[in-house]
Amino acid sequence: MKLVTAYFRPEMLNAVKQALYAKGIHGMSVTNIAGCGRQKGYTEQYRGVIVEVNLLKKLRLEVACADGKVADVMDAISSGAKTGKEGDGVIFVQDISDARRIRTGESGNGILG
Repeated sequence: MKLVTAYFRPEMLNAVKQALYAKGIHGMSVTNIAGCGRQKGYTEQYRGVIVEVNLLKKLRLEVACADGKVADVMDAISSGAKTGKEGDGVIFVQDISDARRIRTGESGNGILG
């Protein structure tokens, strides 16, 4: 099992979800976050004061999947989140040693549906 974690622009969420649904992937968690990477932020003027905004609004999407589905998940996220501009996001893949469904007690790959 793998955990795919992606960080991307909030306005791209619908496109990413549709791309995942098209590949048959329906289980995901989405979190609103603030962060920065190569995009570094920007400056703006607010009530006459120049303010540096270096933590930008992003989304964190997590998908647990079988090893064989990792490429599909990554392709779907990439195609849905890509605008071609700096700050499109990044995807990480981590191993999951085990998982257990609380309701039924089943564990392992069986819980991924």
